[in-house]
Amino acid sequence: MQISLISAALVAALVGYGSTIALVLAAAAAVGADAGQTASWVLAVSLAKAAGSAWLSVWNRVPVVLAWSTPGAALIAATTGVTLPQAVGAFVLAGALVALTAAVRPLGRLVASIPDGIAAAMLAGVLLPFCLRGAGAAEAAPGLVMPMVAVFALVRLWNPALAVLAALAAGLALAFGGGAAVLPALAVPMPAPVPVLPEWDLGVLLGLGVPLYLVTMASQNLPGFAVMRAAGYEPPVSRALAVTGGLSAVSALFGAHTVNMAAITAAICMGDDVHPDRAQRWKVGLAYAGVWVVLGLSSPAILALLAALPPQVMAALVALALLGPLMGALTGAFAAPQTRFAATITLAVGGSGVAVFGVGAAFWGLVAGLVVYGLERARA
Repeated sequence: MQISLISAALVAALVGYGSTIALVLAAAAAVGADAGQTASWVLAVSLAKAAGSAWLSVWNRVPVVLAWSTPGAALIAATTGVTLPQAVGAFVLAGALVALTAAVRPLGRLVASIPDGIAAAMLAGVLLPFCLRGAGAAEAAPGLVMPMVAVFALVRLWNPALAVLAALAAGLALAFGGGAAVLPALAVPMPAPVPVLPEWDLGVLLGLGVPLYLVTMASQNLPGFAVMRAAGYEPPVSRALAVTGGLSAVSALFGAHTVNMAAITAAICMGDDVHPDRAQRWKVGLAYAGVWVVLGLSSPAILALLAALPPQVMAALVALALLGPLMGALTGAFAAPQTRFAATITLAVGGSGVAVFGVGAAFWGLVAGLVVYGLERARA
């Protein structure tokens, strides 16, 4: 295998892992996962990404790169009063709905009928609170956070994909070098899958499972397919949805949230510098899978390192990682004039964090936006 394939896969995997692992940890903490369950979560989702990327790349002979759902992790991290078994039930539902979208065309048409602006506003409502916490982290620990922000801003001018990873490296160096964090013991166990029996709570299924499915489809899978088309490859839409949905439902039983098509990291794996022969670039999926297997098996050591960091560093890292997705969501939310007010309502309700009848704010933001949009259409 060419060294360029391996280097592209390594960079893509490290960017995806380093830029959003803090958000996954926040999601695990929000649903009460302990250290073993969190390591199982990261292991399961990493192996699911590895299996799906390798399988789809070999099956279709095109480079298919999977990622975990970053907005999905933000949605989970924003939930309150949800236990891990209840969250697992929602994860299973989201994965099953993704797989059903490949098999049941009316379901795909139903999702596609949601206006883009309202779907983007729902995502923006999920992401905005996390980005706002970055300012509070900078106020609480300016000596740690402000250099991270400076590194992020400078590296972003050169390579936006590596900016968050550079900020993480700066945070690690400052925290451990300055004595704000203590290096954990080097002897860590190998990760072990921890089965979690799902609980089927209607409020959690509606408030977490359905929005998780929608944000995964709208903000991950659809852009991922678009990136493949832009690179000159025809994406295997039905197969990809069936495989990622099935893998998500299975890995959910070990605590993991959804896997889906990658967008930014996929672009790293599809350029001319990856392999001069376009017909051979599918092999990057195998190298990418191998890197994710290693990252999954290394999860206890990496998680122990991140757990030693001050909370302000982790909050700032999450805020910086979500600035790009938030910018894209806000741009999409207010792009179409006919849905701007409905999108504003969706954003306001979804970002409030208020749960009604045990159902999360993201779901009610979507409902409120669709109701307002429907009323405006009826009046017109």
